[in-house]
Amino acid sequence: MLGPLVIVGGAEDKLRSRRILRETVRLAGGPAARIAVVPTASSLGPAVSEVYDALFRTEGAADVVTVDPASRDEARDPDLAASLDDVTGVFMTGGNQLKLSALVSGTPVEAAIKRARARGAVIAGTSAGASIQSSHMVAFGGPGATPKQRMTQVAAGFGLLEQCCVDQHFEQRNRYGRLLMIVAESPQLIGMGVDEDTAAVVERGGDGTDPALAEHDVLRVVGRGAVTLMDPARMVTNAYEAKRAAPLLASGVQLHVLPHGARFDLTTRTLLPWTPAVDPEDEAELTEAGRDLRRMARDIAAGDVSPSVLRRRLDRRRRRTPRPPGPAESDSTA
Repeated sequence: MLGPLVIVGGAEDKLRSRRILRETVRLAGGPAARIAVVPTASSLGPAVSEVYDALFRTEGAADVVTVDPASRDEARDPDLAASLDDVTGVFMTGGNQLKLSALVSGTPVEAAIKRARARGAVIAGTSAGASIQSSHMVAFGGPGATPKQRMTQVAAGFGLLEQCCVDQHFEQRNRYGRLLMIVAESPQLIGMGVDEDTAAVVERGGDGTDPALAEHDVLRVVGRGAVTLMDPARMVTNAYEAKRAAPLLASGVQLHVLPHGARFDLTTRTLLPWTPAVDPEDEAELTEAGRDLRRMARDIAAGDVSPSVLRRRLDRRRRRTPRPPGPAESDSTA
């Protein structure tokens, strides 16, 4: 039973809703979750592990451990690799994906991560920890919307997600061109660009309710941004003859831009039926706005006053409404 992949585009919300981190804990077993944080890609040292330790425990994980090989020799340590044998989730932090690849790829630690997934553990990663999950990993490259020859460089990833290349911080850092360049040169791949505070959750068989998808890899989107997929199966390109930094011909690429709640069959490369989902926080704001609008409509009908007067009246009403004590106030009166 293959565990799910959580491929995060970076800069996931850590202060408010934390929906992606909460979903990671849920997939890892909720109150029974034991998550290993792998901060190898980061340059922040123990601090980044401490942050994710606190966040995952806040979201209900039972235990959080750190697995941080600082060299290939450490990544070959069987005892270090064995520390992943009883986890229900692995979370790889952001940083430099080439560093993560250089230290971990082809070692017992990588093998332990793959064994964990094979027994059903969730494998998650943000930014660098997202890129390395694919079979082909973006090593480095510049921004831009136009694909150009030699715009980026590709290295081997862990191969948890086959026939795919993942790029992170996608919309925020304008990485359309470099992902197009990669699929133009490797048309067997799906290009996957993941926005910040957004995750592509890939599960074998989806949610398990459709027997027809039992052996398919199903992607669903969680978060505030979108997941962009580029399918070059029918693409026409001149990538094989373009010189140096010349713009590339890339015609016929099928583009899918998937927001929160959308589902996509990666095996057949087709969009699945879905119902747009409203985040609970957004729903609460919409409900409050609706109440204000209905109250304003009643006041206009009853008093024939201007909207500006009504806005001032609503502001005064909100100021008079007592606010429940926050955590700091509650502590001070305890």
